[in-house]
Amino acid sequence: MPELDAMHKDYSRYRMERAKEDLYAAQLLFDTGNYRIANNRAYYAIFHMLRAVLVFDDFDSSKHSGVIAEFRRKYIKKGIFPVAISKMIGEAFIIRNASDYDDMFVASKEDTEIQIANARFIYQMLHEYIMEKLK
Repeated sequence: MPELDAMHKDYSRYRMERAKEDLYAAQLLFDTGNYRIANNRAYYAIFHMLRAVLVFDDFDSSKHSGVIAEFRRKYIKKGIFPVAISKMIGEAFIIRNASDYDDMFVASKEDTEIQIANARFIYQMLHEYIMEKLK
């Protein structure tokens, strides 16, 4: 892969910062019992990290499903990241959609705690990968 230019590096850093903010917000919302919204922020922490990685491939999409599919194709299928992450991403996407669009969805404390832990795990793993790329 050719060396990354300054713009790509800046986009990746910016998206990582957004992910970090969303992860922090998810925890704050969780701590105050706002589980439905905490699920949303946990998902967005993951989503922004996926986009931060995909900068290296000069890829972005206006559709969440497109970002997820491309990440899976380029990074999960090729074994760069473990398959377990793919499952976490899928669950976060489903729960975020339910939290945002299903009037009858009730987010439990336990499920939300898992979503935040998964988002934190993905953030840390992808952060390490990105930091190596940014050297």
